[in-house]
Amino acid sequence: MKVLFVCTGNTCRSPMAEAILKKINEQIEVKSAGIFAADGAGMSVNAQTVLKEKNIPCSHQSRTLTKEDIEWADYIFTMTTSHKNYIMQMFPKAADKTFSIKEFVLGRHEDVIDPYGGPVELYRKTYNELESLIRQLAAKL
Repeated sequence: MKVLFVCTGNTCRSPMAEAILKKINEQIEVKSAGIFAADGAGMSVNAQTVLKEKNIPCSHQSRTLTKEDIEWADYIFTMTTSHKNYIMQMFPKAADKTFSIKEFVLGRHEDVIDPYGGPVELYRKTYNELESLIRQLAAKL
């Protein structure tokens, strides 16, 4: 199974989600990308800090979402409903495999906390939210 996580810049939420799922289930192939990512940027320092606190490897370079990513994935999980809507507008054929993560796991149209630019405590809160969602996600896949 191939899972793609998508956020805005691919420096905070989606790479944390990728790292968490890789740790939880090594059988699933996982990638992440950003809708408006600057290719080759590093993961945010605070995101790296939180992953290191959890002993999760975190070497990551941001990537812009591509058609190849969409075609590669069996499931695409976005951090927000607006990310999902963007993907469905740009890649209509991906509609049946694209969900916001909270929609898929909880059946709710809510967004994952965006820690971008915030203190490390906000990144910890986002990590905790993502870890809970991804544990439930892994059980559903």
